Amino acid sequence: MSKILVTGGLGYIGSHTVVELIQAGYEPLVIDNLSESDIEVKDRIEQIVGKEILFEQVEMCNIEELQALFKKYNIAGVIHFAAFLLVNESVADPLKYYHNNLVSTTNLLRVMLEHRVYNIVFSSSCTVYGNPDELPVTENASIQPAVSPYGNTKKIGEDILKDTAAATDLKVISLRYFNPIGAHESALIGEFQDGEPHHLVPYITETAFGIRKELKVFGDDYNTPDGSCVRDYIHVVDVAKAHISAVQRMLDGKTEDSFEVFNLGMGVGVSVLEMIEAFKEATGIEIPYSIAPRREGDVEAVYADTTKANTVLGWKTGKSLKDAMGDAWRWEKAVRGKD
Repeated sequence: MSKILVTGGLGYIGSHTVVELIQAGYEPLVIDNLSESDIEVKDRIEQIVGKEILFEQVEMCNIEELQALFKKYNIAGVIHFAAFLLVNESVADPLKYYHNNLVSTTNLLRVMLEHRVYNIVFSSSCTVYGNPDELPVTENASIQPAVSPYGNTKKIGEDILKDTAAATDLKVISLRYFNPIGAHESALIGEFQDGEPHHLVPYITETAFGIRKELKVFGDDYNTPDGSCVRDYIHVVDVAKAHISAVQRMLDGKTEDSFEVFNLGMGVGVSVLEMIEAFKEATGIEIPYSIAPRREGDVEAVYADTTKANTVLGWKTGKSLKDAMGDAWRWEKAVRGKD
């Protein structure tokens, strides 16, 4: 059986996608350099799916390692997650991000073309839209200058893929995620946090658990219904399932262009204060919070128009914000060893 290569497959979204691939009947080949993830995630995926998964530790910035991998396995398509993703770290160390995220991508494309593997699904981000002119954001919205080196690597990554697709037989589907949250319902895989959380929901769950005294809401004077920033939050399992739809679209030969883009979101804007209330509704736990000054670089409001993904890709979200908050809380308790 030909395999679907999943780069960065032990990461947050990657691990959930591996589960969905297996449950949809595909055979994933998972690679990861383990710099930002733990081999324990492989065991957790195997607990969920009830079988061993194919895994190789590979450093994608070393093209020889990728060449050896493609010689060893028959690969039908690629889902490319592998990347460093911390905004603040990318600002402090931009060269680390430009080297890792872009060299790994160009190496991957070179080896794919050498081995006549022409299908790739790219893990992109709504950060490419910046502070959008119109809401909700469609795939035709203008691409804004990136506010961080991390965001810029996603924009440049798309440019590299688009240019390569125009010059070769490569077919690309770029999935622009909005804000993935939650965890697998088993509470076996989720978003591992090392030190201070990088996103809102882990901040909420750690505050609920008592690890943090209170949640800081950065700004309450934005031009939004309650003054706090608005984002589009989507359950990570729904994000994972969109990759299955994208892979199937490619393997069925249904792509209409060599480079296709789809927004992945709920299509609804939810404020920070509304997220705090949603967590309370899902768990019954009140989150203490205080208002802090705005953070530089924060976008006021952004949420997706998902019409194209719904109609062309044939994908729709299946889980609610309440589902995501409940799963995130179960994951937090599991990580802390509390049922």
